Amino acid sequence: MDFIKDWIDTGIPTVFWISGFFFPQAFLTGTLQNYARRQVISIDTISFSFQVLREGSEELREHPPDGCYIRGLFLEGARWDAANHKLAESRTKELFTQFPIMWLRPVPNRKTPTSGIYTCPVYKTLTRAGTLSTTGHSTNYVVAVEIPTDLTQPHWIKRGVALLCALNY
Repeated sequence: MDFIKDWIDTGIPTVFWISGFFFPQAFLTGTLQNYARRQVISIDTISFSFQVLREGSEELREHPPDGCYIRGLFLEGARWDAANHKLAESRTKELFTQFPIMWLRPVPNRKTPTSGIYTCPVYKTLTRAGTLSTTGHSTNYVVAVEIPTDLTQPHWIKRGVALLCALNY
């Protein structure tokens, strides 16, 4: 509730706590819609580009020029290597790690990178079940983000790597 209260009291936050939204997909769609309206282009031609930031939320004092900064995600099945700025193997007995802030930047007619990234699913909770009849995706599924890596996509899929908005604690 503090996140929403601060938003009301002090204005639009610089970094959004994605885990604080009941339906984060709507927030992400709204971010794309705002960009499309500002640029006067069709929303169907826009997709997100993803950049994992080195800065913490206290260092980010201004909104990004386009898109949004998000925080509050947890990584399962791997960890973020801040020194090398890429996905890395989990440490022993470390089930989840906090993921750094990510910039979701709308880009028109974007070409998806073919290497150097892991297309990582984001889920609301640890549960990866339930099917939404309209899309076929899990009702728990939010979006897929691209995370820098020097290993292959199958490597991380075999480990079940995913980002989570909330843990079951």
